[in-house]
Amino acid sequence: MKKLLMAAASGTVVGLLATTQLAGPVLAQSSEGDGNIYQQLDLFGDIFERIRQGYVEDVNDKELIEAAINGMLTSLDPHSSYLSEDDAADMRVQTRGEFGGLGLEVTQEEGWVKVVSPIDGTPAAAAGMMSGDYITAVDGESLMGLTLDEALEFLRGPVGSEVVITVVREDEVEPFDVSIIRDTIKLTAVRARTEGQAVVLRVTTFNSQTFPNLEEGLAEQLEAAGGIENVDGIVLDLRNNPGGLLNQAVFVSDAFLDEGEIVSTRGRGTRDSDRFNATEGDLAQGLPIVVLINGGSASASEIVAGALQDHRRAIVVGTKSFGKGSVQTVVPLQGNGAMRLTTARYYTPSGRSIQALGISPDIIVEQPRPADIDPEAEEEENDRPARTEAMLRGALNNDSLSDDEIDQIEEDRARAEAAAQLREEDYQLAYAIDILKGLQALGGEQVGLIADSE
Repeated sequence: MKKLLMAAASGTVVGLLATTQLAGPVLAQSSEGDGNIYQQLDLFGDIFERIRQGYVEDVNDKELIEAAINGMLTSLDPHSSYLSEDDAADMRVQTRGEFGGLGLEVTQEEGWVKVVSPIDGTPAAAAGMMSGDYITAVDGESLMGLTLDEALEFLRGPVGSEVVITVVREDEVEPFDVSIIRDTIKLTAVRARTEGQAVVLRVTTFNSQTFPNLEEGLAEQLEAAGGIENVDGIVLDLRNNPGGLLNQAVFVSDAFLDEGEIVSTRGRGTRDSDRFNATEGDLAQGLPIVVLINGGSASASEIVAGALQDHRRAIVVGTKSFGKGSVQTVVPLQGNGAMRLTTARYYTPSGRSIQALGISPDIIVEQPRPADIDPEAEEEENDRPARTEAMLRGALNNDSLSDDEIDQIEEDRARAEAAAQLREEDYQLAYAIDILKGLQALGGEQVGLIADSE
């Protein structure tokens, strides 16, 4: 049997270790800390029997014990819990990148279910769910007082079925309902595209396909651009990425680093501590990198952002990340269930623990909320042509430019107009691309090390 390390906001699997690493030290410390441990276990057995014999209704022995185990684990922190056979199977499926549900990554805060991030291209994202939303009820049933796993049972259901969730959102006076149709969630780990002369790598999750997708997507975009010399830089978009496999976070960080530490994990003992270092080779070949993060960027995302920031390999732009700096170990149990237990904290190369603090961007850029605009008035304004010198009757022609120079000006103007349009659609991404343009204009290939001049 093996146990799995996890680095995600609400429990995605990350690595492999032997279960024997856990049992010895924990039992030893428990014996030293409490000489009456067996009396306490006798008390538990006594209560269990009294419930079985005296409770007003018949109880299911298996469910009763599982509830006791889960209560013991959830009392530790929001990320430790018991996984039933079905939950453990669901978790294994999710790490492969396809599962049924709404497409929400959630955690628990002060008794409520809090959205870490909606996952791109899922029903939850299409319904307008946002990072930081609180889910207070499902189909009219309050979630207050439930464990996270119990609350998730209300959110689960057959593909194609409808669920109505009640949402509390900052800046909204009253709670409101959101109707979502459950669907099969197929996670595309990395979407690569080119905006202007910047390659944008949108990383939505860290599953087993993340690094292969990133490597392939980057190569395709560079080839389409006619070579790396035609690219200003790379935007690594980690916004609303809730995390995932630790080894994939290490691979993605290593893709842009030649040497040095990427992340370390530190637990109570050496068995739960580890250190991961970069190997030689930079897929970007020194091109400048901008990393985009926000409050929905958690765990594995924070590992990547922190590593590239500490090594001054990238400029981090956006808003403060989620702040989940702990690692969970998933230990398979008899009966095909599993135990998810927080066993370590992770640290960035400079020694920062970002638990509850998050990664602070080098440049803070808020994403404006969509304004209430009259669509008809906006369309009328856009259709009205701008007055220019060339429109004036009798205006002089510009005969100082060759046809090639005029074509170049038109191409530059088209790129500028596309950039302006992008600001309307995604201000943070447009800001990141503008940074790459400025860095490229200032220093070419040397701009990847611009922070070293500080």
